[in-house]
Amino acid sequence: MSEPWGQLPAELATDVSGVWTSVFPEGLPGWTSGDTGVSPHDMAQALARSLFLRETLQRQPDLVAELNQAQPLAEPTTPAFLQRRWQDFLAAVTDEASLHRALRRFRRETQFRIIWRDLLRWADLQETMAATSAFADVCIDGALAWLYTDSCRLFGTPWGMDPVTGKDGPQRMVVLGMGKLGGRELNVSSDIDLIFAFPGKGETRDGPRTLDNQQFFIRLGQRLIQALDQITADGFVFRVDMRLRPYGQSGALALSFAALETYYQDQGRDWERYAMVKARVVAGDQGAGDVLTAMLKPFVYRKYIDFSAFESLRNMKAMISREVRRKGLENNIKLGSGGIREIEFVVQAFQLIRGGRDRELQQRELLNILVELEALELLPPRVVSELRDAYIFLRNLEHALQGMEDKQTQLLPEDALSRARVALILGFASWADFMAALDGHRERVARHFADIIALEDEEQEQGGLDEGWQEIWFGEIDDESAVKWLADHGFEAPEQSVKLLADLRSGRAVQTMQTQGRRRLNQFMPVLLEALTAVEQPSETLGRVLHLVEAVLRRTAYLVLLLENPGARAQLVRLCSQSPWIARQLAETPLLLDELLNAESLYHPPARSELQDDLRQQMLRIPYEDLEEQMESLRHFKKAHILRVAASELRGTLPLMKVSDYLTWIAEVVLDHVVDVAFANLVSRHGYPLRADGTACNTDFAIIGYGKLGGIELGYTSDLDLVFIHDADPGLATDGDKPIDNAVFYTRLGQRIVHILSTQTPSGQLYEVDMRLRPSGNSGLLVSTLAAFEKYQRNDAWTWEHQALARARGVAGCPATLEAFEALRRSILCLGRDKGKLRQDVVEMREKMRTSLGTPVVEGREPEVFHIKHDRGGIIDIEFMVQYLMLAHCAEHPELTQWSDNIRQMEELGRAGILPVEDTERLRETYITLRSTIHRRALQNLNSQVAAGSFPDERKYIQAMWQKVMLN
Repeated sequence: MSEPWGQLPAELATDVSGVWTSVFPEGLPGWTSGDTGVSPHDMAQALARSLFLRETLQRQPDLVAELNQAQPLAEPTTPAFLQRRWQDFLAAVTDEASLHRALRRFRRETQFRIIWRDLLRWADLQETMAATSAFADVCIDGALAWLYTDSCRLFGTPWGMDPVTGKDGPQRMVVLGMGKLGGRELNVSSDIDLIFAFPGKGETRDGPRTLDNQQFFIRLGQRLIQALDQITADGFVFRVDMRLRPYGQSGALALSFAALETYYQDQGRDWERYAMVKARVVAGDQGAGDVLTAMLKPFVYRKYIDFSAFESLRNMKAMISREVRRKGLENNIKLGSGGIREIEFVVQAFQLIRGGRDRELQQRELLNILVELEALELLPPRVVSELRDAYIFLRNLEHALQGMEDKQTQLLPEDALSRARVALILGFASWADFMAALDGHRERVARHFADIIALEDEEQEQGGLDEGWQEIWFGEIDDESAVKWLADHGFEAPEQSVKLLADLRSGRAVQTMQTQGRRRLNQFMPVLLEALTAVEQPSETLGRVLHLVEAVLRRTAYLVLLLENPGARAQLVRLCSQSPWIARQLAETPLLLDELLNAESLYHPPARSELQDDLRQQMLRIPYEDLEEQMESLRHFKKAHILRVAASELRGTLPLMKVSDYLTWIAEVVLDHVVDVAFANLVSRHGYPLRADGTACNTDFAIIGYGKLGGIELGYTSDLDLVFIHDADPGLATDGDKPIDNAVFYTRLGQRIVHILSTQTPSGQLYEVDMRLRPSGNSGLLVSTLAAFEKYQRNDAWTWEHQALARARGVAGCPATLEAFEALRRSILCLGRDKGKLRQDVVEMREKMRTSLGTPVVEGREPEVFHIKHDRGGIIDIEFMVQYLMLAHCAEHPELTQWSDNIRQMEELGRAGILPVEDTERLRETYITLRSTIHRRALQNLNSQVAAGSFPDERKYIQAMWQKVMLN
């Protein structure tokens, strides 16, 4: 009799034979004998195909025996069986901790069963997707039912109008499953996207105290997430992602039906329509859930054929392409070209555009919709057949990749043994045969994707290029002729340009390029040289652009992007001509070239709300726990939007005040997200910080911006002056399985935020962070309670710290904590002060700063430069005058405290009659002139020092005002 592994490919047979006795030291387990349907051959196949199955058999043989006794592995995994099996586990639940244990043990057993049947091909794709989705439904609904009953015991039962009957009665939560869960297409190792809803307003009854319904359901939602998501000694059940809810992570965790309907009607984005197509009630009150889905249907499916959706779909396609380029996702079978997402995108495009008219398309399951697309003659039978076959192949492959180690991945493996496993699971004799089939499916999907979601014709004729440009790049003419040619075409330093081209051509990086990359470079360079003739100083611009070219020699897809998009090419040479700073940004981060594809968006930066939406959409695909990818994506988001601002300033479409507004908004949106990520990371480990009344904190944390951030005056390279405060009770603790003191929680939160912002990654630093303005400076606590912050400001703060407070404002975090800070700031600024002592303190601090940061003054010698910020008659003089006047007069004029920026503070000083309006207006104009100069110089990679004779009138006026306000 042959060995059980005898029919396996050689390398897998060797692998299995080597571990057989360690997995089964006493021979095959008893449950495999008899009518179980599991043979020694099957067992060898399981060990060969999945390390997860192997480790479970080795480490938890009793679990496998028990699950097989509950129902043999040979029988299909049905929703009815999963519901019955959960009841077995539920019987042992007596408290929240045992609920967590039961869910995780149920998960371990069910995961083994589903992966076994899928990887051994005992189950088809439909069974695997249905079983995995039903398992999620059972877990969510089972946990919710237990927690709802327990929450009613603790807080009373929420009452309000029943949306089905219209009568007053108890209310229950509705849980919407989004994405693959909603479509009953969940993969075997997936997170779950949820939205929590409840019928409407009301309060709890018959409890120890009254809670409004929203607070009840938020608390219930938090407990449900912990039951499913928290990692304990028994593992976890599902990673839960709540970011698809209105306003994302900054929105309320649970919303009423009316609030959801209002949000989607008034603010719903196109991508939220796309997400809502698959929404399904997966747990809670099914009857109320049906009412909710009916309310939301008009948002998803328009009554008319919605051709306006094409534009948003094109934008989403462009986002997909950028993501693939940025992350190098060619080997990702979900996100890469021809992957699962493109099939989903094609199908949902038809749903969005035609679903309102063709109700057959108002379904969630992709394979069912493909059938309808053929029946409605919206897609030819051959296209439908190819998309269906590719979808089944790719989803089976996805399950194979994930089931091998029970890990969420869509990347093709690199090592030989894993590749052999994939080929075996998919039924191929070799990796090469498998790849040939995969490439065929992906090529067909990519072609249909491009045909159906076609971009507007971007191609322009590239013929007519003078051969002289090619001769120069290839070095086919002598240097003298090349110099003459370039000079005749406007190059101001032709000899230097010829040398730069020769150095690039003969350099090692070019000489060692692969054939395809070299061909792309040879196509691109002549086109680039011609494009340079459209700008001033083409020779200098060439030097700047070549830094970018050298940066992408190993990633020549960027050269293809510029070759195929003449508009982007023109923007590249124009921006590099105008700003060496932009040229350097592009060379350091070539992915920013994507921003050049759309001149409309490049020169019209989005407003704050659009920035929030853009970031939220970009980050939805990245789990919070993937901190490295979160950090990389945040850095790219910041750089891309700052590029838009710089391009707009150079073109003149944004004045200085707007430039600073946009740069400040970018920082605020980033900070908001960073708080959410850091808070979620800590909550997953330790639970929520608790308030004195037993409710969980809604972060209760705020970031206060000082300096340029607080004053809404950020520049392109500004650091962030931050102070962290929280309003939780430091004497209480968190509510997780590994509780820590609230004070420790918030200190770690502050540390995590600083880490995310300031760590150097391959994409650089997000922002440089300066925390020295916190109470007691570097020797003080990283995060202060609001009460401690107030005590310090009232009793221990120096005058310069109150000056700094004049420019402070809340920029991110919990709205209630931000409001509390603003009230405290107003109170401190409005304290009565001795004006003489105040003036003396401010003047002394100004002299200290001038001595340490200004241009050194040597007696008998005129300074060679003027520092726009720090020298006498510079920006800091204006800022100190304004801060002095604020602190001196806020007690009598509290309206002065409403602004944190110098411009509006000056205007308010004029309105209050503290300074003559003509002085405040002239100070304002002078201030803008000097700041504009600093901005423009930053784009030229220049510092804030200018020629000594610059700005004579402005400096004279500032010095006169200083004398008048501060010294008389």
